[in-house]
Amino acid sequence: MVKNRWIEAEARALAEAAGESEAEQALALVIHASRLIGADRDLVLHGGGNTSVKVKRPDLFGNLRDVIHVKGSGHDLAEITREGMPGLWLDELLPLRGLDRLQDEDMVNALRGAMLDASGPNPSIETLLHAFLPHRFVLHTHATAMIALADMPNAPEVIREIFGERMGVVPFFKPGFDLGRAAVGTFEENPEVEGLILLNHGHFAFGGSAREAYERLVEQTTAVEEWFAANRWPARVHSSPEPRRAVEVLPLLRGACGAVSAAHSGNRDAPMPVIDLRRSDEIDAFLMREDLDILADAGVATPDHVIRTKNWPVVLRPGDEIAAAVSAYAERYRSYFERNAARHPEDRTMLDPAPNVAWIPGLGIAGIGHDARAASQAADLAEQNIRAMAMAQGASGYRPVGEAQLFDMEYWSLEQAKLGRTRPELSGKVVIVTGGAGAIGLATAQAFAARGANVFLVDLSQEALDSALESLGEGHDGLALDITLDGAAASAVEAAVRRFGGVDILVSNAGAAWTGAIAELDDALLRKSFELNFFAHLAFSQATVAILRAQGRGGQLLFNVSKQSVNPGKNFGAYGLPKATTFFLVKQLALELGPEGIRANGINADRIRSGLLDDEFIAQRARARGIDEETYMAGNLLRREVEARHVAEGFVALALAERTTAHVLTVDGGNIEASLR
Repeated sequence: MVKNRWIEAEARALAEAAGESEAEQALALVIHASRLIGADRDLVLHGGGNTSVKVKRPDLFGNLRDVIHVKGSGHDLAEITREGMPGLWLDELLPLRGLDRLQDEDMVNALRGAMLDASGPNPSIETLLHAFLPHRFVLHTHATAMIALADMPNAPEVIREIFGERMGVVPFFKPGFDLGRAAVGTFEENPEVEGLILLNHGHFAFGGSAREAYERLVEQTTAVEEWFAANRWPARVHSSPEPRRAVEVLPLLRGACGAVSAAHSGNRDAPMPVIDLRRSDEIDAFLMREDLDILADAGVATPDHVIRTKNWPVVLRPGDEIAAAVSAYAERYRSYFERNAARHPEDRTMLDPAPNVAWIPGLGIAGIGHDARAASQAADLAEQNIRAMAMAQGASGYRPVGEAQLFDMEYWSLEQAKLGRTRPELSGKVVIVTGGAGAIGLATAQAFAARGANVFLVDLSQEALDSALESLGEGHDGLALDITLDGAAASAVEAAVRRFGGVDILVSNAGAAWTGAIAELDDALLRKSFELNFFAHLAFSQATVAILRAQGRGGQLLFNVSKQSVNPGKNFGAYGLPKATTFFLVKQLALELGPEGIRANGINADRIRSGLLDDEFIAQRARARGIDEETYMAGNLLRREVEARHVAEGFVALALAERTTAHVLTVDGGNIEASLR
């Protein structure tokens, strides 16, 4: 159930902190209400919904005029700030209601022309609805219960049953001018209503104060939730399918989606998507429904979701050939596009026809997107969608808006503008980094993340791992384990697949140095070094190759080899011997995997401050040579210390070098004895 999160003392403190201006205090309060709404996943998700407040401000001539502050398009209510609530002169918007029609482009131009600050974000596409309503505070959400109600065939009758005359019912219109006029017309038929329910869309609540509007929104949503609790019938279900492993499904799905995207774009190297898998008792129960195929074909619960989820999911049952199912989905999407694009005189360019959501009985539901954030958004919306579907279908039926209206939303330029960001060069790439919390590992993870990759760290220490992940921010994950244990590599790679759907790049970096004269070296110590400095590299490469082959789209294996593999140091045999074997491993993998588009490369680094070369060891080596530590660390041809970030940039350079394999890059500032050519 939706909870009332309003705390008056907290709200009052925020208003007072905004200063003495009444306008600023009102703006602070609508921002507070917006964040409370955005924090509740059953009220609104990912940039959906919008809020507004009407205030008075002086113009350049000192005249007090009415201003509406409304959420900027694409901003997220959960994180909204003052900058995300652009102001518009209200007296320049209200006359627009008198027009018989208003083209979208003209509406956008009129909105921007009315802005107090022309450099601010585009106002919400529903600004006119907010402006035409007379209420000071207006809040719009897509609460799960509300969209379930709005998608029932007898929604108007149920709304009257729940609310009597307290709520207005607005037929479906695409957001913008027509919806704004229709909504205010409904309000004017009964000015006593406390909110509006937009059929097949969502919910508006309003009031004279932020608190009143927010508490009405919560109360109205709760009333609908209570109605569903009393009026839903359980669904008929099949027996539970056998549990399925993510590692056996998601790489195939990811590869199939990547193949569709590559064919659509004409770029054979187009990146594969990231997959965000969700599973819960509620999801499992939904995927066992007998009417699952009917609901899969019914369409998305609210048109606001379609730009991130498409209109239907791809359903992947046990035994289905995944590539064939994805290909059939893409063909269905092409037919949908051609059928609906023919209704429009202006040309439209078809979007990528690969699915954005998968329903996978026995495994869960999956959001599919160009990066972890987009995949997470699709998964969140897919979860809300199945809840709304189940609520409506369990009452009087689920009847969302039709295909034609959804197409017009999906291919509406004002909606697609929300997705029009330039993507970083490694967006969608999934990178595993072993030893990811160490100096070189973390620097490498940061370098890949900075270019848009989603990183999965593997490290021995949970504490160090947590700290490293915190430094990377959202969109990354990891696992703490001893990579020398049997099955550890397979477990780590499977965890990365569960989190992101697959793998593109392995940076096999973890290592440690043990010292001792080779003629006297303890056998157990040498074997221990081989377990970490060679066999762990081999195990991770084998586990990763299995995923790359399932995806069928190539990939890359990168290894931290070390200059010890070609230029041994005295008493470093325990480290150099397995590293030399890893050097050979790079070449062997490149030789055998090249025809499959899987590249293998490495880096030979030297004298990098890290767990292998800590301050005490640096001091010891410098004293042994009779030089200071700075001179020791800069003991190369360039006379400059090589840092972990330089090694990281080397790994990224190899990742981007699409026609390079079997190469080992030296990153040591210049050491002739260790040079490979």
